[in-house]
Amino acid sequence: MSSAKDNLFADLVGTVAPIKRNNRISPSLNTPKPKARFSSADLGDTLDESLAAADFSEIETGDTLSWHKPGLQKSILRKLRKGQFAVMDELDLHGLNQVQAKKVVAQFLAHALAMNFSCVRVVHGKGNRSEYGPVLKRAIGGWLVKRQEVVAFASTPSHDGGTGAIYVLLTKRK
Repeated sequence: MSSAKDNLFADLVGTVAPIKRNNRISPSLNTPKPKARFSSADLGDTLDESLAAADFSEIETGDTLSWHKPGLQKSILRKLRKGQFAVMDELDLHGLNQVQAKKVVAQFLAHALAMNFSCVRVVHGKGNRSEYGPVLKRAIGGWLVKRQEVVAFASTPSHDGGTGAIYVLLTKRK
């Protein structure tokens, strides 16, 4: 640009100062976008894990899902329900059937554990458009309680998916 254009631009823009950033992290602004983590090759693979019926006896059910390993402080579960842990990754299961979803969840949790993530979000959906209701929502709790790396899980607050998603708290890798 010419000097005259530079001066005109500077006159129009005026004084410029850097934007001050708040050091506080907002969970809703710091959450990753959902990513489906499967490929067409994965869809044809068989499950490595058993498809045995899940034990739902210790899972709080209804509109929300909630579970924790024995001995975990209730305050940790309360913080998880409120979304007070930083979500480090997210998985969206929309469009998957139960067999596909189980395998993708296992892969996602293995990846999260390898990355030493402490909290992830899994979007399972509410099942509103399914003729069978919330199939994945009913199944995911049973899958997660069998996983050693899962410490707790809870349905998310409405701003993070509500009863259509859960936060999963994971153990730290040693």
